[in-house]
Amino acid sequence: MNRKDFIRNTSLSAFALSSFGFIVKDSDGQFTGDCDTTNDILGPFYRPNAPIRSDLTYDGLKGTKITLKGRVFKSDCVTVIKGALVEIWHCNTEGEYDNDTPEFRQRASLKTNENGEYAFTTILPGKYLNGKLYRPAHIHYRVTAPNSKELISQIYFQGDPHIAKDPWASQDKAKLRILTLSPEDIKGNLSLIFDIYLNEK
Repeated sequence: MNRKDFIRNTSLSAFALSSFGFIVKDSDGQFTGDCDTTNDILGPFYRPNAPIRSDLTYDGLKGTKITLKGRVFKSDCVTVIKGALVEIWHCNTEGEYDNDTPEFRQRASLKTNENGEYAFTTILPGKYLNGKLYRPAHIHYRVTAPNSKELISQIYFQGDPHIAKDPWASQDKAKLRILTLSPEDIKGNLSLIFDIYLNEK
């Protein structure tokens, strides 16, 4: 049976194939899919109550500036979520987390806009030793929204040599969270897109 016959015989029409999964529209016009963003470890360095802000940079901060942007979706894979709380945190270029200062450096939170969009400006984090191995550069995410399950996850960066031996980044479920950085401007700043798909409670 070819793909066209399969779609006709199952009363399903293919809607979209995204990097996060397959989305279909059933005979009742409802969208379903398997696009939910996979989870990762919380880690020991989460701090609640990070400031509401989109810019994590400050004078004297060392590192390559990056812009993280994306949208937050419901589990149908197409409906955006307004007002989802997106929290991020990561280490600095030296591999150090700010665990106790009132500045909450390299930590921020914000709520998605009416289009489900979020954006942060920060720096590319460094690596640090976890036992005898280095953890690859990564950024932690915690995302919450009404009627959705809390998501704890991390993103990694394409080409990082420490991914292969990392207990978490090397897992199959992390593959779609290993992202490519793209040039943002002539100053050498970078950007990436990370769309987030939440599971229903």
